[in-house]
Parts: sequence; C-alpha cells; structure tokens
Amino acid sequence: MRILNKRARAKYFILESVEAGIVLTGAEIKSIRSGRANISEAFAKIKDEEVYLMNAHIYPWMGSQKFTGERRDRKLLLHKKQILNWLGKISGGALTIVPLSIYIKGNLAKVQLGLAKTKAKFDKRADLKKRAVQRDIEKQLRGEKSNS
Repeated sequence: MRILNKRARAKYFILESVEAGIVLTGAEIKSIRSGRANISEAFAKIKDEEVYLMNAHIYPWMGSQKFTGERRDRKLLLHKKQILNWLGKISGGALTIVPLSIYIKGNLAKVQLGLAKTKAKFDKRADLKKRAVQRDIEKQLRGEKSNS
C-alpha cells in the first residue's frame, strides 16, 4: 500500500528525494498498512539535527484504545550526514522538505521525502496546459485506433 501526496508534485519542483524510516506506534503501523493515512498537508522540519514529520494525518486504528494524536509529530530516521546536507540547503530559505509518499518496505514503514522549491503561478499554469495538450493527443490517438 502506497499513500501518495498528490499535492506535492503540483505545488513544488522536486529537486532531490530520499527514503527515511518513521518511528510509529503499533496502532499507527496498522493504519498505514490498511491505507488509512493522509499526507497532503504534511511537511518535514529539522529540529536539533533531527527530522520530524509534521501534520501527517494517520487515522485511528479501529481496535486501538491507546491511540495517540492523529496529527502528532513523528520522528524520521535519516543518517546524520543526510540531515546536515539538507539543513545546509534549506537554510537559504527558498527550499522546503515535503513528504512524497508513505509505503511499507518489508516490515517497515518508509516515507519518501523530497527537497522542494515552490512553483510560481505561471509554472502551475504551464503544467496544466502541458497536461491538457497531452490528454488531447492521447484522445486523438485512441480515436484513430478505434476507427482503423
């Protein structure tokens, strides 16, 4: 099960990406395995040379009575070298860290983080125009195949 952040690719240019582990409770991992999470409003923040996933919404597991906050900060597991590298890059102020997806790899939950730069309004319009042109081309190709 892969939980995607569709908003991230629409709002940001993704410059780099890295895979990180997530520190979760048992009820949270069950919810992620069943696909009950939302990361569309989530972001990552570096505090004291540690990375935290903020504002990720993991819904409570049905049978869990000890479920902690749905939007609590969750620690991400990265190498110190990677954290310091990204800390240097985002210190300029123009870049941010956004989660692209959460998925299960083996028995572990992983999050794919992206170093992102915000798109300007005209960049978003250009992407929409490009998608519309591509969609029209695909429609024409499908129309020609069905007529043949």
